[in-house]
Amino acid sequence: MLQLRVACESSDSRQVLAVLESEPGVAHLALAEGVSRQPAGDVVEAVVAREVAEDVLRRLAERGIDHRGQISLQPIEALLSDSAEAAERAAPGEGADAVIWEELVSTTGEESRLNAVFLAFLTIACLLAAVGVIVDSPVTIVGAMVVSPDFGPLAALAVAIVGRRRELAVRAGKALGIGFPFAMLSTAALAFLARLGGLVEPGTLAGLELVSFIYRVGPFSIITALLAGAAGMIALTSEKSGALIGVFISVTTVPAAGFAVVAAVVGDWTQSGEAVLQLLINLAGLTAAATLTLLLRRGHVGSDAGRARARGGARRARPGESA
Repeated sequence: MLQLRVACESSDSRQVLAVLESEPGVAHLALAEGVSRQPAGDVVEAVVAREVAEDVLRRLAERGIDHRGQISLQPIEALLSDSAEAAERAAPGEGADAVIWEELVSTTGEESRLNAVFLAFLTIACLLAAVGVIVDSPVTIVGAMVVSPDFGPLAALAVAIVGRRRELAVRAGKALGIGFPFAMLSTAALAFLARLGGLVEPGTLAGLELVSFIYRVGPFSIITALLAGAAGMIALTSEKSGALIGVFISVTTVPAAGFAVVAAVVGDWTQSGEAVLQLLINLAGLTAAATLTLLLRRGHVGSDAGRARARGGARRARPGESA
């Protein structure tokens, strides 16, 4: 369940109440008149089932409430209420299957911003990957995958493609297009210093076995990227966000970047090129799979909501029918 809060002009309160009262998945509707200062007006609050949240937001936006006031949704960690449970049962579908588009845009938009924190995490992830390559340690490679923040911009690209949001696509492309070169150049500089200090030898990559999967391009490179992209988007569009941890561990974007840098520093340009190709394949596969998954999920949820509204309209069309 989600907590919905609407601050609106007094003249809009009736429209907001009408929308919420017509939804079966809404409970604990409350109106506080005259408490809002900006905009000057009222505050309406309600508990909303996740299944109907997207439809509620859409209907409120169609009435211009978001332009003249403010609409916010917050997750409820714990809720003890028979009325709320009844509303959730009355809402069509399952909460885990619901896609709240504005929530997705907000989340991916925030995670795709190019800033110092993003660059720091990506650089640290590349450095960890480079260390893992040098010492042939899969555990360190896994650590790099977990630290890496690159799935945020990749998911944002998928959202931008499906929602036709140019600004979001530019932001995500900027984060990836500047972030990876910055992290790789920073890693290359430190790897070069390590070579001068004798920590990295020209034959470092000759005996690699445990981490060789990073640069070996093959059918499973594409399969891994597609599966990880699909899992990541499902996690973002549902309440199963913990599944993202598995995505970070499965994808070889940052490890490939780190491997490419180390290979270039020791002069193995063939393996460096293969690692870069692996990186590009994973980036493309992740984006493609995330986009397709989002299209399928959004279409499925939209058709379910449409059928539910049609059934509700048919019931309301028979005024003589008892509730």
